[in-house]
Amino acid sequence: QLQLVESGGDLVQTGGSLRLSCAASVGTLEYLAVGWLRQAPGKEREGVACISSVGDRTNFADAVKGRFTISRDNAKNTVYLQMNSLRPEDTAVYYCNANILSRNFWGQGTQVTVSS
Repeated sequence: QLQLVESGGDLVQTGGSLRLSCAASVGTLEYLAVGWLRQAPGKEREGVACISSVGDRTNFADAVKGRFTISRDNAKNTVYLQMNSLRPEDTAVYYCNANILSRNFWGQGTQVTVSS
């Protein structure tokens, strides 16, 4: 029904920026709220940001407020996570997630590493 592909992860220095993309390779994101979550080594997966299906509502974890933004381009079937002022504690594998009828769909994740 839905296959998600994340991209854009990289190694950056503290204070740098990255833009992550979450694209649907199968199915459509157009009518779905989409979230970004991350998982650092040895830690549980945590929510980072989410966006409503039409992009009029967003929500962010306290740890990233003011530094990250989330947006979407439904014509491109893609959701973006713009990450600015990156910190070493942002190092993690970042996943996008969407839910259809109580079934969660995940991508394979993209690695973000922030060096100090």
